Amino acid sequence: MAKKTFEDSLARLEEITRQLEDGKISLDQSLKIFDEGVNLARFCQEKLDSAQEKVDLLLKKNGVLTPTPFDSDTDNRGDLDGE
Repeated sequence: MAKKTFEDSLARLEEITRQLEDGKISLDQSLKIFDEGVNLARFCQEKLDSAQEKVDLLLKKNGVLTPTPFDSDTDNRGDLDGE
């Protein structure tokens, strides 16, 4: 069995959402995939939390977290290496 990824989990969660919104499946099937969706949402949230922790660690300067706003129009690569 392949390792579960954030991207695959999110795609499946979107598929589950469409199925539930469509309303063409039975109550039992709805409950089953809703439960799957809850588990996938937890998995995705854990992955996002982990990624946020890594980003925070990378943004620490001299042991202090320095928030750096993301601006896609500028090049902030020098900010990460202490320049």
